[in-house]
Amino acid sequence: MRIGTTLTNYTINKQKGFQGASGTFTGLLNDIAVACKRIADLVNKGDLVGVLGAADTENVQGEQQKKLDVISNDLMIEALQHNGHIAGLASEEMDEIHQLPKGARRGNYLVLCDPLDGSSNIDINVSVGTIFSILKAPEGVENPDEADFLKPGTEQIAAGYCLYGPATILVLTTGDGVSMFTLNRDFGEFLLTREHVRIPEQTAEFAINMSYRRHWDSPVERYISECLEGKDGLRGKDFNMRWVASMVAEVHRILTRGGIFMYPCDAKIRAAGKDGKLRLMYEANPMAMIVEQAGGAATTGTQRILEVAPQEIHQRVPVILGSRAEVERVEAYHG
Repeated sequence: MRIGTTLTNYTINKQKGFQGASGTFTGLLNDIAVACKRIADLVNKGDLVGVLGAADTENVQGEQQKKLDVISNDLMIEALQHNGHIAGLASEEMDEIHQLPKGARRGNYLVLCDPLDGSSNIDINVSVGTIFSILKAPEGVENPDEADFLKPGTEQIAAGYCLYGPATILVLTTGDGVSMFTLNRDFGEFLLTREHVRIPEQTAEFAINMSYRRHWDSPVERYISECLEGKDGLRGKDFNMRWVASMVAEVHRILTRGGIFMYPCDAKIRAAGKDGKLRLMYEANPMAMIVEQAGGAATTGTQRILEVAPQEIHQRVPVILGSRAEVERVEAYHG
């Protein structure tokens, strides 16, 4: 499609290929884009509008919320619940499924989101983002419950994220490749800037929190040790390490120039009674869909992420994703 096409026209043209398309999906993506524009504006203004700092509250995972975590969640709800495009919304920041107001029109889709991924970076002006996943809503269900959301990642209709950095970039897949849209602030539209995005197959870059090395399992330790050996070691090349502590920023870098991102389960995480750090429904599934659609791979170490059967809405899983050859190497070490 022509570079510079608006997000709205892009999705309209995409829907022309589907028999019976009603335009509802285009409307839903517009709703999400509106929320992302408003969040981008607040992230851009920061202390000028008093949105930095802690909110003195915790989310369902027991994590300290930032003011912008709460505000971003409210903006997603406001943008989605009144337009008749969704039947329900689940968010990392809410304990339970958000039911639409009584009398509000119900739509054909369910949305899951992390309204502000990487919010620990907000106060130091490092890139953050919004992640979203779209599922088909069950027919005839007015108030969907948690079970209606518990579908494996293979059943996602679409997935995407919006990166709030030097430029605001919305990345989207509807199961037919990955496209990038950049926000033109002069007239408030997301314009297509890259289509058919492919992750470079050759890479010499990894992203992992090295401070947890003493807790790692042996397959992860083996892989990182080989990378650190450099060109004189088994891999025969020097690797660079990156760690932003914002999954959106990490995945965007991989889409742009390749690499592997790892947040594995380790002894410390297990000691806390958890199976992983990142959330399956809000982070792992949508990012895995994007990465696979761009030619990469995404695994827990032992299983394709998109095939994990979710047991509860805030389920956590290990995440290893990026350039296919590197991900397959780490998975082989687990095997």
